[in-house]
Amino acid sequence: MAEKLHFDLVSPEKLLYSASADMVVVPGSEGDFGVLAGHAPLISIVRTGIIDVKGSEDGADLRIFVRGGLAEVTPAGLTVLAEEAMPFEDLKAADLDARLRDLEEDFADAAEGRTKRHLGEALDQLRQVRALVA
Repeated sequence: MAEKLHFDLVSPEKLLYSASADMVVVPGSEGDFGVLAGHAPLISIVRTGIIDVKGSEDGADLRIFVRGGLAEVTPAGLTVLAEEAMPFEDLKAADLDARLRDLEEDFADAAEGRTKRHLGEALDQLRQVRALVA
C-alpha cells in the first residue's frame, strides 16, 4: 500500500481539515501542482481555485474552494494556509456572481499598474471557479 500524505488546511480562524490522503492537487501561482508523500520541500503562493484531495482517509475524494494563501510542503506533509476556504459543494452561483461584480468594479476603478494586474488575475481565477459551479 502506498504511503499517505498528511494534509492540513488552515484558515485565519481555525484548522479546517487535517487528514491523510493519497495525493493533494493545489492551485499554485504558477499552475496546479500535485503533492504525494515524500514530495520535495517547497513553498508556493496559492491562487483562487479548487484543492483536490484524492484518496482521503475515508476513501472519498474531496474538493475545497480556496481564495489565496500559501502552501508549504515539508517532510511532515502539506500545509495550506488559506485566506478563505470552504467545501466546493457549499459554493453558490449567486455568491460567486456577486463577488465577480464587485471585483469587476474594483478592476474598472483601478489605475493602471500592479494593482490592476493583480485584480485582473483575480478576476480570471474567479471566472474559472465560477465556470465549475452550476
